[in-house]
Amino acid sequence: MNPKIEKLAKDIEKTKAKIAEQQARLQDLEKQKTELENTDFVAGAPQLPPDAPGTGRILKNAADGVRTGVFAAGTGGSA
Repeated sequence: MNPKIEKLAKDIEKTKAKIAEQQARLQDLEKQKTELENTDFVAGAPQLPPDAPGTGRILKNAADGVRTGVFAAGTGGSA
């Protein structure tokens, strides 16, 4: 095979390997960023003490997908 073609083929393989390494690094960095953003989001949310009245009900409703608020759905809260 032509030496120039062989050299280019080797360069292509080296470049592909570097690209794969950088893509893996990028994925790891994005994962770290997402984890930090999620931590910040949770840290910024209002916290209830675990022994506060109604905490168990609130957590159970959240786990069950029940949405609660000041007014029940459909009442609107105004006349």
